[in-house]
Amino acid sequence: MGGRTGPTVDPAGDILGADVGRVCGRRGGSARIRQARRGAGRLRDDTERRGTRMVLRADARLRVAVVGTGLIGGSVLLRLHAVGVDVTGWDPDEQTRRQARLAGVPTAERLVDAVAGRDVVFLGGPLPTLPATLVEVAAATAEDCLLTDVGSTKAELAAFAAEQGLTSRFIPGHPMAGTDRAGLAAALPDLFTGAAWVLCPAPDGLAAFRRLVTLVTDVFAARVVPMAADRHDAVVALASHVPHLLAGALAGAAHRSPSRDAVLALAAGSFRDGTRVAGTPAHRTGNMLRGNRDQVLAALTQVTGFLDELAAALRCDDVDALTARYAEAAAARAELAGRPYDEQVMSFPVGAAAAEVAWLYDVGAAGGHLSGCRAGADTVSYVARRPRV
Repeated sequence: MGGRTGPTVDPAGDILGADVGRVCGRRGGSARIRQARRGAGRLRDDTERRGTRMVLRADARLRVAVVGTGLIGGSVLLRLHAVGVDVTGWDPDEQTRRQARLAGVPTAERLVDAVAGRDVVFLGGPLPTLPATLVEVAAATAEDCLLTDVGSTKAELAAFAAEQGLTSRFIPGHPMAGTDRAGLAAALPDLFTGAAWVLCPAPDGLAAFRRLVTLVTDVFAARVVPMAADRHDAVVALASHVPHLLAGALAGAAHRSPSRDAVLALAAGSFRDGTRVAGTPAHRTGNMLRGNRDQVLAALTQVTGFLDELAAALRCDDVDALTARYAEAAAARAELAGRPYDEQVMSFPVGAAAAEVAWLYDVGAAGGHLSGCRAGADTVSYVARRPRV
């Protein structure tokens, strides 16, 4: 590839393991997660079956910190601990720190102590706190420390990081996983297995992005979806944020109904599935919706437009129109159960940042994801899976 100036497509092949040694570390001992943290042993077995090279030379073990250990940050912390990575957590809540220590997870009393000397830091916590946390952590870590977050909106924080001159080492991230519960007590080490994990690289942050791709795919067993930050916010508005509005509307209408008790007594799978995320802590949902307000409102307009079509067909007793609209909906729902993908291996010269970023963004925008990355001295290669057209 050395003489080529543009991207090339290689025959499909396995490039997952070659660069893992630079970003991961593992000890042979069992994880000290409580029995209640189900699946820790299985996680280690899964990691080994994937062939993850977790052993480094003695002076190069990966050191990670997780700042903010609620549901998502806590699940990151537990996963890293379960596979034997040298990880330390910190949370502003003293009780949460105590809970982590009781589970056998190292936890610092001060943020600065948690992140000191770390190679990677994951930032969690309420969305409004992330800019200040990013600045504090960046000041307390070395220039080669990779920073990423797990928040549910990306454009605002990405723009803030650019203003702070942090795009070379801060990669905005959003693991698309969760439950309707909150806090470390709800965290699970296998929460991200098979989940989409959005990463938003800037052209000058590709070196950090490549390291993070390997960590996310090989340690968390997630599918990396590369996207521009603003594109992420537009997509996630319809994929995640509007469903919270709809769940809240349905549950709220039932709560206000004169037949409330009878409605809840008869509520079965459709009501329970449709209102599940209404149980998410209200302040967390509010922060998420406010943080992506314009995109959420635009997506809500699309949903209400489709709902108006359904209502109009029902009012007119137009069975053909009603059936056609539900056939559209069923087609989208069916794709959740499994979509056929085609694998592609793409290589770039290390200096072709613009072409590399453009291709990465296109993979995510097309509904694809990355399953591996290998960076050499002159060339970087990715394994991508795109929906079959």
